[in-house]
Amino acid sequence: MKVYVAGHRGMVGNAICQALALRDGVKIITRTSEELDLTHQAAVRDFMASERPDQVILAAARVGGIHANTRYPAQFIYENLMIEANVIHQAHEAGVQTLLQLGSSCIYPKFAPQPMVEDALLTGKLEPTNEPYAIAKIAGIKLCESYNRQYGRDYRSVMPTNLYGPGDNFHPENSHVLPALIRRFHEAKMSGLPEVKIWGTGTPRREFLHVSDMAKASLFVLDLPKETYDRETDPMLSHINVGSGKDVTILELARMIARIVGYDGKIETDPSKPDGTPRKLLDVSRLKRLGWSADIGLEQGIAETYNWYLNTVSTRQSG
Repeated sequence: MKVYVAGHRGMVGNAICQALALRDGVKIITRTSEELDLTHQAAVRDFMASERPDQVILAAARVGGIHANTRYPAQFIYENLMIEANVIHQAHEAGVQTLLQLGSSCIYPKFAPQPMVEDALLTGKLEPTNEPYAIAKIAGIKLCESYNRQYGRDYRSVMPTNLYGPGDNFHPENSHVLPALIRRFHEAKMSGLPEVKIWGTGTPRREFLHVSDMAKASLFVLDLPKETYDRETDPMLSHINVGSGKDVTILELARMIARIVGYDGKIETDPSKPDGTPRKLLDVSRLKRLGWSADIGLEQGIAETYNWYLNTVSTRQSG
């Protein structure tokens, strides 16, 4: 079984490769972005025609937090659209019957009823700060659905909540909220800062899922018999939510991270900065009915992620 994992050097792609490596009879195919530019149609076509994978897992994407999405909207929509269109279409052209595409919970409307069910897709306006990225991810879902309807392919999509864990991006400007807070509280602790100010009011609620759980869920969905998967989905709405089913406020998250890091200074909010979507909690009942639920609790997962940060990112910075 030849499985091509697009985006294997990213946090999720790497975790999926680690999970696949534990399986017998699986050959994992990977390419770095330097070796294969997924935004280049001819390059992807030649790669798929040459390798002829049995399965494709599309975990490649340009990702980032509110700051990155606001600053680089053109790159976020263009690169993600190109990656999805090229990988999905060229997989089809190469005869790949089974594909799994990873999306994002930002596909749902800003004011979607909570928790957000799969049926909420395209029922309202998106959150403006990440609309270009969200539109690209919605297009990926519809690409998979369209190839299934027209060509009888088995292309599936999973929509994860906010992911975190080893391998995360801790960049001071382009990272998501959880790794950004880990870095800020660690640096504040090391510098002896009396106060840390977080973006927004601290009241928005967010759900988080450890990347190891996401990798397990992805392979679980990929392995489902087609009749089982089809029974829980619909040809016109074929994606499945993946999350923990629990959320916390940003301020609660900040306090939890500060405690784990060992920072005992003051935490202040900055209401002049955007909050983003008021709440993002996925309804994961469909996935639970299929037989999967998350294992790693948020506090445990943050502690593991902070240890990884200390042993890798922080060590490189100090070196």
